[in-house]
Amino acid sequence: MIIAEWKPLPELVEILKGHTNVLVVGCATCVAECAAGGEREVETLAPLLQMALKQEGRTINVRTSTLERQCEWEFVEELAKVAPQVDAIVSLACGIGIQAVAERFPELAVYPGVNTTALAIRQEPGTWLARCAACGDCVLGETFGFCPVARCAKSLSNGPCGGTRKNGKCEIDENIDCVWYQIYERAKARGKVEQLLKVRKPKNWSNSGHGGPKRVVREDLRP
Repeated sequence: MIIAEWKPLPELVEILKGHTNVLVVGCATCVAECAAGGEREVETLAPLLQMALKQEGRTINVRTSTLERQCEWEFVEELAKVAPQVDAIVSLACGIGIQAVAERFPELAVYPGVNTTALAIRQEPGTWLARCAACGDCVLGETFGFCPVARCAKSLSNGPCGGTRKNGKCEIDENIDCVWYQIYERAKARGKVEQLLKVRKPKNWSNSGHGGPKRVVREDLRP
């Protein structure tokens, strides 16, 4: 899932200077699951903003809405009726949803209410771990289900660096597992260590951000 966390309240108060009618919009999918931007968070943030601004002698009218998703136009369109009644939108969606709302309503100031932090899995309640870098060249079949791009501090594709600790920890932080140690252990358990001796070809980084914005096209899905 996409993980996000609230921006500091003082930062939000600062960016809302000059606005009098604000719409706080939540997203009922990823950011709701990580308790950052669902309906409950929207209804919590709205009065906090009003109180914080009131302490500074500023009064604003805060409306709220929660969409199923902010990354799809059909759901974003639901805001069309209320948009003319506000002068700013605070979106609690991930960076994708925020940009979609800003594109649909270019006449309005659209601000992020959260910081998007990772593509992650929930390890336990309140703890998420990054598991994917969305690099577009997946090697999980070769690395026994562990992603060396997202889970190695150096994104190494051909085995561990010289800083791997004997206890299987990363030199960056003793609390971080060395993913290549984990890859080796799983390969050994499956009796396929010899597969790790293969030198992998240079990774295809064409799907990284260096070549401009990513564009994904599926011709079979196009009208």
